[in-house]
Amino acid sequence: MSATTVPGTGPDAGAGRETGAGTRPATVPRDRARHTARRRQLGACTALMTPFFVLLVVVFLVPVGGAVWLSFFSDDQPGLGFGPERTVFAGLRSYRAVLSDPTFLAGLGTTALYCLLYLPLMVLLALVLALLLDSGAVRLRRTAQLALFLPHAVPGLIAAVIWLYLYTPGLSPVVELLGKADISIDFLGVHTVLPSIVNIAMWSNLGYNTVIFYAALQAVPRELTEAALVDGAGPVRTALRIKVPLVRASAVMVAMFTLIWSLQLFTEPMLLSQATPIVGSRYTPNMYIYDAAFTRNNYGLAAAASVVLLAVTVALSYGLSRWSNRTGGAAHADEEGTR
Repeated sequence: MSATTVPGTGPDAGAGRETGAGTRPATVPRDRARHTARRRQLGACTALMTPFFVLLVVVFLVPVGGAVWLSFFSDDQPGLGFGPERTVFAGLRSYRAVLSDPTFLAGLGTTALYCLLYLPLMVLLALVLALLLDSGAVRLRRTAQLALFLPHAVPGLIAAVIWLYLYTPGLSPVVELLGKADISIDFLGVHTVLPSIVNIAMWSNLGYNTVIFYAALQAVPRELTEAALVDGAGPVRTALRIKVPLVRASAVMVAMFTLIWSLQLFTEPMLLSQATPIVGSRYTPNMYIYDAAFTRNNYGLAAAASVVLLAVTVALSYGLSRWSNRTGGAAHADEEGTR
């Protein structure tokens, strides 16, 4: 007669209970630890990102929203113009006035020409100077870096005053020296005033961008440059084939920042407008905005021009970013295909 075993009373029942009872407490603390780690990461990310978002809202989003709101209103006088001004909803009237104003469109053209002159010169010269510093061809490297960066520490207004003194005939020792050599140059003439403004901006910002490129070149692995030298590549070929492609991201960043700063051109032409009639009060879009707001007291028009300039800046920055991503992807694909 076979012995029957009651379920739950066999020799394995205790082991099963111990295993089941021991597995559950081991899983629960592990889930709690993961949950605690996620909460800590979320708290750290929140603490680090909160100041950025606060500044973004206060410094950027609120002013942009205020400018957009203000651009839809205008101050009008009822009747024959003898009554008090009142603020009325104007819709897109200010935008139509800005986009049909030839002085604003001429200012955009001037700024575009300024960017075409300034942007390539800035990126190329800053990159060349950084390559010279990195190659060791320049002696007293730290002194050269300090000398290049010092003009950037000078405020833009002071730099413009210095160069206005150097451009003004009768005051400038440069103009006097050129005159003794029978060289007559009017730095504030019709065809030379824009290159003169480019020169001021180059003097102020070249050292800053050179430092950015030089810092990027310091991160280039020295094994690559040493291998290129072993393979017989000279300094120029090493710079063009090894170093320049590896600092491409820094070049895009410098180009984008330079483009944004160029579209905000204001200080240099505003000061030069006091010395030459070639530079009018609406020479650039920023000067147009300043004139509309503080000379004509048309804040709706100034706000609309500000929004248009912001849209142009965002569109050009986005286009430059997309172009750099496409060219970078194509270059990477070519390198992979070559390998």
